[in-house]
Amino acid sequence: MPDDSALRDHLLELLHGGNAHTTFDDAVNGFPVELAGVRPEGAPHSAWELIEHIRIAQEDILRFSQSDAHKSPPWPKGYWPGFPGPAREGQWQETVDAVRRDLAEFESLLKDPAQDLFRKLPWGEGQTLLREALLLADHNAYHVGQLVLVRRLLGAWE
Repeated sequence: MPDDSALRDHLLELLHGGNAHTTFDDAVNGFPVELAGVRPEGAPHSAWELIEHIRIAQEDILRFSQSDAHKSPPWPKGYWPGFPGPAREGQWQETVDAVRRDLAEFESLLKDPAQDLFRKLPWGEGQTLLREALLLADHNAYHVGQLVLVRRLLGAWE
């Protein structure tokens, strides 16, 4: 197998963000949790809905990439929380921590040279680990951008 370490490094960098877009950590750090459930005028989602959606979708991509036993949530309803804000104290931080933890777990797949980036996942419809990494980076970047916009609209972004 050819050396694909440079590609893996680029994918890891892409997943962390910070080149062409804000990182997840920058978008959530210092967020005033009391505003988490507020949908700014004209915005379809609150900050809570966005980070919970990132968590759900990212976990789905991670588990799909690992095993044929994973069952994805129903589309699209299963990918969004059923309420605009955290249901209990501490839930915002739990979701942030879960996003970070699942991202680290996905990154461990990419760091493992035994994982063929180009092999079609036998349980998929042509998906590869490379495709899932690009999907995850693209999805997260899109919604992190929305989160920054929500923070700006709420006056909670410098």
